Amino acid sequence: MEGDSVTLNSRFIEMMDDDEFWRIRSKVLTDDQIEWRFSKTLIAKINRRVNTSTVYDDVLDGRFRDRLKLDNQTLSLTITNITTEDAGDYKLKITGTKPSSITFIVSVYNSEYCCGSTEAVMRLVLSALVGVATVILLVYDIRSRRAEQYQAHIHTSGT
Repeated sequence: MEGDSVTLNSRFIEMMDDDEFWRIRSKVLTDDQIEWRFSKTLIAKINRRVNTSTVYDDVLDGRFRDRLKLDNQTLSLTITNITTEDAGDYKLKITGTKPSSITFIVSVYNSEYCCGSTEAVMRLVLSALVGVATVILLVYDIRSRRAEQYQAHIHTSGT
């Protein structure tokens, strides 16, 4: 939901089949560079050989400024205070002798759209009206049945 933090965790690689998992996992330990891309734009990079990392949060007109955190050990990327503009494809790319990648599809929901105060009040009022209508129908049905039983009782006792 909009405003939350999202961590794109490289541990999702472990959900792949065994061959693909071990191929990627062993490469992560030995390859030189790991890149994170949003769509086709480079937003973060880790150089394992010299143990450095760089976050490019000023790209895309500063969309990610001060909101990207990169973990050199787990290779995870965290986006804080996420917005609907941040929805899309994020790719973890491992470059080296046997390149590989995994794509994360991120969806972000606008909290105002699903739970605006006007909409919440309207839903509450509508729910209350449905509840009142249900009670009225139940009372009417119970009274009608009692009246029928009373009439049937009078009719059978009177003959």
